[in-house]
Amino acid sequence: MDRFAEFTDTDLPAYLNSDLVKSKQNHLSTAMQDRIQKISRPFDEELRTAGLAMVPMQFGQKMVPVILPVIEDKPMQFEDIQQLRLDGKMSDQEHSALMAKVGEYGNRLAEMGQEINQIQTKHQQELQDMLVDEAKTFISSTVSAIRQDFPAPSVAEFLDEVVNDLINRSLVDGKPTSGSSRNYRVNLVSGHEADPVCPVISVTNPSLSNLVGRIDRELNPGTFVMRSDHLMIKPGALLEADGGFLIIEAQDILSEPGAWTALLRTLKTGLFEMSNSDPFGMWGAAQLKPEPIDVNIKVVLVGDPDTYYLLDTYEPRFNDLFKVLADFSDTIDRDWQGCQAYASIIARLVDRDKLLHFSVSAVTKLIEHGARICSQQGQLTSRFGRIADIAREGSYLAEEEGLELVEARHIQRSIQRSKGRADVPARRFRRLVAEGTVRIDVSGTAVGQINGLAVTSAGLLTYGFPSRVTASIGPGSAGAVNIERESDLSGATHTKGFLIPSGLLRYLLRLQHPMAFSAAIAFEQTYGRIDGDSASGTEFCCLISALTELPVRQDLAMTGAVDQKGNLLPIGAVCEKIEGFYDACRAVDFTGTQGVLIPRANAAELMLREDIVESIRTGEFAVYAIDSIDQALALMLDRPAGKLDDSDYEEGSILSLAQQRAHEYWEIATKHRLQS
Repeated sequence: MDRFAEFTDTDLPAYLNSDLVKSKQNHLSTAMQDRIQKISRPFDEELRTAGLAMVPMQFGQKMVPVILPVIEDKPMQFEDIQQLRLDGKMSDQEHSALMAKVGEYGNRLAEMGQEINQIQTKHQQELQDMLVDEAKTFISSTVSAIRQDFPAPSVAEFLDEVVNDLINRSLVDGKPTSGSSRNYRVNLVSGHEADPVCPVISVTNPSLSNLVGRIDRELNPGTFVMRSDHLMIKPGALLEADGGFLIIEAQDILSEPGAWTALLRTLKTGLFEMSNSDPFGMWGAAQLKPEPIDVNIKVVLVGDPDTYYLLDTYEPRFNDLFKVLADFSDTIDRDWQGCQAYASIIARLVDRDKLLHFSVSAVTKLIEHGARICSQQGQLTSRFGRIADIAREGSYLAEEEGLELVEARHIQRSIQRSKGRADVPARRFRRLVAEGTVRIDVSGTAVGQINGLAVTSAGLLTYGFPSRVTASIGPGSAGAVNIERESDLSGATHTKGFLIPSGLLRYLLRLQHPMAFSAAIAFEQTYGRIDGDSASGTEFCCLISALTELPVRQDLAMTGAVDQKGNLLPIGAVCEKIEGFYDACRAVDFTGTQGVLIPRANAAELMLREDIVESIRTGEFAVYAIDSIDQALALMLDRPAGKLDDSDYEEGSILSLAQQRAHEYWEIATKHRLQS
């Protein structure tokens, strides 16, 4: 069609101006003149015999034939004849007879003029028909070639419309109008190769114009009005993905005005509709509205669970259009296939980002870091963005050294650098601990005081730090009081975790009377909101220490949730918590006896720093994996927790002392009630 448009611009006008066509035009003009002469010649002879002549005269911008009397062999104007009459050279009778004869022949001239006009009109039609026939004949070969290449009925219909438009609208005075050839060019808004593979389009910016396309405009220099035509139609992703798949981030399209509605409308109707709305109603005439196009698209909407449930709840059309839910895990198995997946992704990253190649040790180190990020037994993280960032920085460090291969030490440095850039809170905490501003005892013993472990986040990175937990106890009836809850600094999960030790205490002590003491437990020097139940085991040990007045080892820290039967339950961020206490010990007083108690269920998740692993190997630091609160009490209070015999514990054990002290508090409370 581009060649056809060029043909209408160059070849067709040249042919219509050729000698062949001009000779046919001349032939028609000659025939017309002959017909006019055949009518006008006898009339001219009659005029001459009657002493009259037909003279063309100018009236405004038009020449009109007028019949005038011939006197002395010369046509004379009516003003001159009137003067002859006034001068007495022509009688009134002669003047009247002459005017009557002129009027008679004037009427016959008018009748003949109508006939001549009909001949001329017919001649113009014959010229137009001849040009149309010549144009049709000349373009038939070009159109026939297109029909043979594209035999579809819709193409034939389109070509018939093009030919009719060219013949009936674009040909003026035998030439195509200026710019008419642009109308015959085709705008291929979307096309697919003859390939069985379906198109897969991923839209990173799903705005309304990127989805449905747009219609460009330009300023007409003559009228200063914005105009558009079919060649200014630009396709959108909905049309490009026709017959295939369209991948869109849910949050991205929901944040674009009009995009979500356009997507749902297309999926519901199966029709791709494009419009170029002008919200201000300015700078344009009537706008284009292309015909709807049938499309068959499968849309893959990617998002987080919160977005899915939000749409499921508040968008009534969502379930009807998005019927298949595919929930992806953020972890993969830490087996041979999982390691191969990591290696494949790193290889693809090297190829895509032109990174240095990675050694086996470097890939292994990245897999280890993936296991650390995941913090789940036998799993690796499938959030490869963080792994890719570490790999890119490792490649940069190796390239900076002039090497051609990334080694494990580069990955380790990259991990350390990424943490160092975001560990300002951790560095500040270690400084405050070293200065004594934040009091953390990492050696000796103390009654009613224990080192708990907490975490904080900086972006995607998590840092652990110790927190001093204290408890005080005395006679009363309030039971265990959570100071954080009373000061509205306790989250719901932490409050639940705190209430569990009260139930565990009743379960372990097996008292025959109510507990008659009041205890207050607090996280010292913490002024922000505290949540999570990972400190419930720590709080219980601190409460038992305050109840029995047995000192707690301050060179140990503990983390782990506890249930009402005394079992230690797994918690999160175990590696970060261990590292946080280790760093605090290094900052204050590293005695070589420090350690951390963790639930045994978390032991398989440990991916500690190399310096901590080395300290554990040399016996300078310890990690105790325990199953129950009895083991925790034995380690923290440095004596057996005790075994239950009937309703009593063995003499001298921790829980035996706890029973005795609880009974003493009950006796005090009973005596006080009797006295009052």
